[in-house]
Amino acid sequence: MSLNFQQLERALQVRYVKLCFGLRMTEDTQLPVNKVSALRGGIGEMLLRANCIRDRRCGNCDFESECIVRRTLYSRFDEKPDFVTSGDSVGYVLECEDYGEDFYEGDILEFHLILFGKTIVYFSQFLQAIYQLGMAGIGKTHARYEVAFIRNTLGKDILRGLEVLMGQYKVLTLWDYVRYRQKKSADYEDLCRIRFRTPVTVKYQGKVQQTLSMEAILPALCRRIYMLDCFEGLGCEMLKWGGVYPQVLSEYSEPITVYRYSSTQDQKMPLRGIKGELRLKKVPEELFPLLLAGELIHIGKNTSFGFGRYHLSV
Repeated sequence: MSLNFQQLERALQVRYVKLCFGLRMTEDTQLPVNKVSALRGGIGEMLLRANCIRDRRCGNCDFESECIVRRTLYSRFDEKPDFVTSGDSVGYVLECEDYGEDFYEGDILEFHLILFGKTIVYFSQFLQAIYQLGMAGIGKTHARYEVAFIRNTLGKDILRGLEVLMGQYKVLTLWDYVRYRQKKSADYEDLCRIRFRTPVTVKYQGKVQQTLSMEAILPALCRRIYMLDCFEGLGCEMLKWGGVYPQVLSEYSEPITVYRYSSTQDQKMPLRGIKGELRLKKVPEELFPLLLAGELIHIGKNTSFGFGRYHLSV
């Protein structure tokens, strides 16, 4: 059976805010190729420095239920799905596709921060951590920066000097995003190319995939949306695609490994995935809301580190 329109619309009522940050370098420096990992680690470190009162011994902390760091980076599900076993948060996503390493004083580094559901109300915590990280420095070289701008999804500034214009802090839903994309692409029904802009790590039949396939992508997308529904407490059933999978005309993929530093384990940790694209013959119309929503939310593992971002194109 195919997807029900009303069921889709209800499942895509997940709230989100997407912000574009511009960081102006205050000195000549070098940054790592994978900046999402450095940003994620730096933000976490700044949050711990500002808020932890129990020497980072999270497992035995008597304030764990009220911890700002946990609520910001590891927000709990309103109703936890049975298949979720890891501690990864679905409350936010970081995006940065600037892979340059050499930066000079005055250069701007842009990245996106997407907050979902109840994490939206902790924007000030993220903002404070990003400001503090600029003073402490990011990456091995401790590259210092200042926040040059913050813009909403319409490109409007929400930062004026040191004042945050919360009136421009626009809360939208995944359904809003889908309708926006459909209006922006009048020929959206001709979109037939899925290009992964960052590595994706997905399983199919219990195995981590080494190539891209719709049989792996669509269930991963349904799981991701269901996780966000549970995070929001929407009470939706998990979407399931029961129709014929779109025919794949061509597939390209390559393995990618990204290393991140874990402060809790004091070592580099490999994050493995694949990048590439699928070209499809024809996408069923009822699949478009699902696939377009996936552009924003990312799919697979390690989404908080920017993994699983794709884009639909002709």
